[in-house]
Amino acid sequence: MQKGKLVVYTGYSGVGKGTIMKELLRLDDSIRLSVSCTTRSPREGEREGIEYYFVDKERFEQLIEDDGFLEYAQFCDNYYGTPEKAVDEMLEKGLNVFLEIEVQGGMQVMEKRPDCVSIFITPPSFEELEKRLRGRGTEDEATILKRLSRAKEEKEFEKYYTHKVLNDEPSRAAREIIDIIHS
Repeated sequence: MQKGKLVVYTGYSGVGKGTIMKELLRLDDSIRLSVSCTTRSPREGEREGIEYYFVDKERFEQLIEDDGFLEYAQFCDNYYGTPEKAVDEMLEKGLNVFLEIEVQGGMQVMEKRPDCVSIFITPPSFEELEKRLRGRGTEDEATILKRLSRAKEEKEFEKYYTHKVLNDEPSRAAREIIDIIHS
């Protein structure tokens, strides 16, 4: 059996990565989304092993010490990380494992696993990104401005990714990504 591909999948905050991912999972049975570990408490409706693996701080720090993560970061007093063992088990089964992570985490993975496929999702323009963020109606003005500011910072990392995929239409972008991982 051929080993699956590890895919670092990132892009601007609010660019539509989640929407594209739903389409990828629908279109291709070989694709799996990696489940991250976190030390934060579960939110309502979140399930262990589905949205996250919920662990305490001591267990997370032990995994760091044991080099058990492909990448990890601390954000708002909580740790988040991609457990290497679970990812490797899926890859050995021939599955293509996507890590939907932020740009710094992506850089960590690309350094640790230079054979990974790296994909950066871009909007048609920053004006379109702002329009999408405002159109969702899920965030206040301060959060929208913070996401737009963050997107400008994230742009600096785009050059390190092998593939750039324009999200002008999620199903088209998903088909392009499938072509990339199967080429």
